[in-house]
Amino acid sequence: MDKFKAMQTFVRIADEGSLTAAARALGSSLPAVVRSLAAYEISLGVRLFNRTTRRISLTEEGRQHLENCRQVLAALEESEAALSAGAGEPAGHLTITAPVLFGQMHVAPAVTRFLKQHPKMRCSVVLLDRVVNLLEEGMDLGIRIGALEDSSLVAQPLGQIRRVVVANPAYLRKHGVPRHPRELLQANCIRMMAGRPTWGDFQENGRAFRLSVSGNLDFNHVLPAVQACADGAGFGMFFSYQVAPFIEAKRLKIVLDKFERPPLPISVVYPHARLLPARTRVFIDWIRNDIRAFRTEQ
Repeated sequence: MDKFKAMQTFVRIADEGSLTAAARALGSSLPAVVRSLAAYEISLGVRLFNRTTRRISLTEEGRQHLENCRQVLAALEESEAALSAGAGEPAGHLTITAPVLFGQMHVAPAVTRFLKQHPKMRCSVVLLDRVVNLLEEGMDLGIRIGALEDSSLVAQPLGQIRRVVVANPAYLRKHGVPRHPRELLQANCIRMMAGRPTWGDFQENGRAFRLSVSGNLDFNHVLPAVQACADGAGFGMFFSYQVAPFIEAKRLKIVLDKFERPPLPISVVYPHARLLPARTRVFIDWIRNDIRAFRTEQ
């Protein structure tokens, strides 16, 4: 048995999420992939995947072995790249995760520009509004908004965003511009269903506080909430990137900016590893310098 090839097959099965998809990606047959995995598990003396007729998932031993395999394969890739005349051109598959709206507005266009410059690369962009465990879910890297809590990850800064209170200019002319956040307690505020009962993060004289506001309109997705705010339904609090197009179009105006909390960091994060594949390093450098993708100063 070729253990190196078996290791590559194991990693590809984990990345693709199925034996059939792995066989397709490897340009191999399904029986060949099944035989390779079975022989590899026998040689290791452990089961790497739990398999049913409908799904396949890593065992605990499989999750631990997957990270070790990634490092071994990355080390070999680095060594080969250093000896190859074409080492400057990255190739391979990269899986990137990001929050849904931020990903739609900024990450996906940045990845598209990246692939135009590096046509030998293949990228999968997974947009999810939850914190993704990169190792367990087979992601190479992620885009995070806010402070990083997972110490097993490395973070590279991309910029900052603010949380801003906005309203339609015509709505402000009719109802008045608030001078203090407490005035929002008597106003109509658009809220998110998944949010906490309090609404709005503010700061005054160095002290943070939150407000329990009310309103007649709740949403479970951000974009329609922003749209409703732009249509004059009330006040809203959003990330600056979420409302930037509406502010530029003069359909929304920021208020109470003197009471904003410090900006939140945007980071590209990836697991700790002694060696990163060349394709990952190239993408990280790209995304950090792709100014058009992260206009965080709004």
